[in-house]
Amino acid sequence: MNLVFQFADTLLSTLRDVIPIAAVLLGFQLLVLRQPIANTWRVVRGFVYVLLGLALFLMGLEKAIFPLGEVMAAQLTDPVFLYGAEASTVTSVQWQHFGWVYAFAFAIGLATTLAEPALIAVGMKAEQVSGGAVSAWGLRLAVSLGVAIGVSIGCYRIVTGTDLWLYIMVAYIVVVAQTTRAPAMIIPLAYDSGGVTTSTVTVPLLAALGLGLAEAIPGRSPLIDGFGLIAFASVFPIMSVMGYAQMSRWLELRREKKKQQEVSDAF
Repeated sequence: MNLVFQFADTLLSTLRDVIPIAAVLLGFQLLVLRQPIANTWRVVRGFVYVLLGLALFLMGLEKAIFPLGEVMAAQLTDPVFLYGAEASTVTSVQWQHFGWVYAFAFAIGLATTLAEPALIAVGMKAEQVSGGAVSAWGLRLAVSLGVAIGVSIGCYRIVTGTDLWLYIMVAYIVVVAQTTRAPAMIIPLAYDSGGVTTSTVTVPLLAALGLGLAEAIPGRSPLIDGFGLIAFASVFPIMSVMGYAQMSRWLELRREKKKQQEVSDAF
């Protein structure tokens, strides 16, 4: 019964959050554009689906995702798991002993981003608009690898306790340098790809992982060290997408050069 009351409360909170969005859309449609709403009942049904889906999703985060992330972080950083029989003699945190943490961060970053609905939508639109020049699957894979690498480095930062601004500053210097060399058509898409990773699937899991990791490692503050993984998940996909485009262009130029060489050799 308590679960029903919690769902009702979450549903009401979701309704309060969604109503302003619906009011803006309806206001522009009826008052500015002065056009009737097409397929009214389909819109109403979709609105109800959105409310129910968001409410269930938020309850799932609270009941399962956040606790699971914290439990996984605690288990992976358990001294007995890390050091075995020598756990009682270890007096300081050694970053090289957290290999499974980095591996788990890489895997969860890759899996959650591949499943990110916002990225799937952007990939499909990019492939459609570019006439197939940009592959939807290639874009998703490039973004996912960027997130996976970024989250792994972010976990390393939490383990070592180093300053966040150092990593972000260096990352954006690399992004700016890549921007001057990457193909012009991929640059806006690369920057947008960094934003779509911070959406419904990726953010809750990364937040739970960062907070759980910071709480499990002695000397780390959840408030100072636990947050920041989402920043890594935003900037590293920009680098990976532009790197993917630069590598594709290099391979294409190499193939063209090889063909030209073959033609000149034939004559």
